[in-house]
Amino acid sequence: MNFKSYLNLYEVLQHDSSTKESRRAFGLTAVLLQHKPYEQLEAWTDAHHATLKKPSLYDNFSNYLYGVTFTLVVFAFILGLLSAVALLHYNGQAPVNVVYFMAMVIAFPLLTMTLTLLSMFKANQSQSVLVHLSPAFWMEKIVSLLPKKWQSNLEEIHINPLLANWIVIKRSQLIALSFSLGLLLALLAVVATQDIAFAWSTTLDVNAETFHAFLQTLSTPWSTWFPSAVPSLELVTQSQYFRLGEKLSDELISHASVLGQWWKFLAMATFFYAIVLRFLFYILATFGLKIAVKKSIMRLEGVNTLLQDMNEPIISTKTIKNTETSIQANDSSVKTIDKLDTSYDVVQGWAMSEEKLVVLNDSMSVISPLVFDVGGTNALEEDMEIIHKSHGEVLLYVKAWEPPTMDFMDYLEALLLQVDKVIVYPIGTQDKAYKALDKHVNIWLRKLSLLNHENLQVKNG
Repeated sequence: MNFKSYLNLYEVLQHDSSTKESRRAFGLTAVLLQHKPYEQLEAWTDAHHATLKKPSLYDNFSNYLYGVTFTLVVFAFILGLLSAVALLHYNGQAPVNVVYFMAMVIAFPLLTMTLTLLSMFKANQSQSVLVHLSPAFWMEKIVSLLPKKWQSNLEEIHINPLLANWIVIKRSQLIALSFSLGLLLALLAVVATQDIAFAWSTTLDVNAETFHAFLQTLSTPWSTWFPSAVPSLELVTQSQYFRLGEKLSDELISHASVLGQWWKFLAMATFFYAIVLRFLFYILATFGLKIAVKKSIMRLEGVNTLLQDMNEPIISTKTIKNTETSIQANDSSVKTIDKLDTSYDVVQGWAMSEEKLVVLNDSMSVISPLVFDVGGTNALEEDMEIIHKSHGEVLLYVKAWEPPTMDFMDYLEALLLQVDKVIVYPIGTQDKAYKALDKHVNIWLRKLSLLNHENLQVKNG
């Protein structure tokens, strides 16, 4: 599941008016998704996608996030270009100090990636300082500059802090990656268009041998397949620069032809430390965001109830005791039964949807290969076709509170001529665990007794 799934489910739950019956029916129809809560929730969201308003919360938020992120990515790219141009500025008098550029493309990325790693471990905290130090965190501040229509749409969204933090972390990596690409492209462009003399200089007590060993360590990732991008000891020695006045030493000037070779190392350092490693962190943040989405989905209000309704039977015939003792069947010729069988050849429901019938079968622990809704809005031809498809023992659910009509009696007579046995089951409402009232069952018994058919039975409430 992704962020779109999260927001769509959030919006569906905000306006959900589904009954426990419809939820259980959905769970029973999607049997392959049982014990897979995320797949169930996604399927439920897809089934209720029509209830989402246009544009949806996801549309509003993604448009906002894309616009702000794109602006910051472009800004970071331009900033990277300008930073590289400034660091590589060569006035012909003093060489470009590679130490400054190394700090920008190696030290700074490693520092920010370390902070990113720490922020990932702290992402579950709503007030994580490390997360809020990220430039991407300030994206939300731009909302105040947006049109009021956008602001009102975004105010409807309440994002879990864990998810919000991971969104910031991922966007931060994208922005940093754009900045690094700007650095690399500017370096290549400047080197291609200018004759730059590189050197290294530091006030620290570092000699050429020590600095060369340090560079070799930094170059380990590419030293085997791109050895020319590893500065040699000779290059390091010849390019050491001491600022003594405004004049370059004669020795440094004599080595001017080789000082430009530093660009290969700088380019590879930028590519590996500022781009490749950052891209790996971007992938890691993407996986982290997916995990955060799953955790946040399970924390949405109403999710646990929805899953419980989809996966748990509304009632269990094994746990509900039959307290009916006042059924007046002694003056009726209709046989009554107290317990249903576990399976029937056909299950039908008078003026009931197949969805409701699926839930009823589940609640009564009944299975059947054929389930039909009859009566109601069905045409006479449709009901007759169902009768011809029926055979063996038929369980026929009826609404106990609705007295049998002439249409029902005609249908029942036709059905009895086709099948071996019909068990009429008057049921109550779902909130009463489908238990019918005594007075309703008595009405059905008296009415059905007029048929005087030996293959007709009635299930006691």
